Amino acid sequence: MSAIEQAVVWLNDPLNWTNPGGILDRLGEHLGMSAAAVALGCLVAWPLGLWLGHSGRGGGLVLLVSNVTLAVPTLALLTILPLTFLGFGRPAVVVALAVFAVPPLLANAYTGVRQVDPETRDAARGMGLSGGQVLRRVELPLAVPFLAAGFRTATVQVIATAALATFVNGGGLGEIIRSGFGLSIAAGGGQILAGGLLVAGLALLAEVLLAGAERLVTPRPLRPARRRAARPAGNAVAGG
Repeated sequence: MSAIEQAVVWLNDPLNWTNPGGILDRLGEHLGMSAAAVALGCLVAWPLGLWLGHSGRGGGLVLLVSNVTLAVPTLALLTILPLTFLGFGRPAVVVALAVFAVPPLLANAYTGVRQVDPETRDAARGMGLSGGQVLRRVELPLAVPFLAAGFRTATVQVIATAALATFVNGGGLGEIIRSGFGLSIAAGGGQILAGGLLVAGLALLAEVLLAGAERLVTPRPLRPARRRAARPAGNAVAGG
């Protein structure tokens, strides 16, 4: 039996879904870690990015933070943070994944505010709005599509990377893969493949759902226009 066939059999076994430590338990752990990490990243990155974008300063800082956090491997953070007061387990995993989520959240928040038309900003100030009111009532609503894009990118990246949590006793779907490696390749190959498919499928599902949400929060005039076949031109030529 090939690894693909073993994976299909393993996924079709109801006990692998419902038993303690099965797919449903691991899925809940995976989603919980990912949600906490993205939420923590948003709490840190969004206020900082919005403020820097509003003030018009700190573009270099945003670039530096993004590059530094992207340059540090998540696996390295997962092995270093458990040696601190966080210890092994879920807290260290959440912090490490939050660091990984910061770059797209921060960069998109900053860019979203900076892309606001200066004339729109000046008109708001001319109406007597304070700096904080301009940010809340003008810049922030116009930056929502950028915030949604950053949220989408960060969430998908975190979900895909959270499988590494198993190396520090963090749980999640990565535990299924690790358990498979604990067996012989002949016996555990299907389980390893099944775990990888579950992680990939969850990331793809998040991408599709958040892409739809991003489109919904983007005002219609700002949505990318779909390419259409040039029927009018063709008809005109035919009619001529």
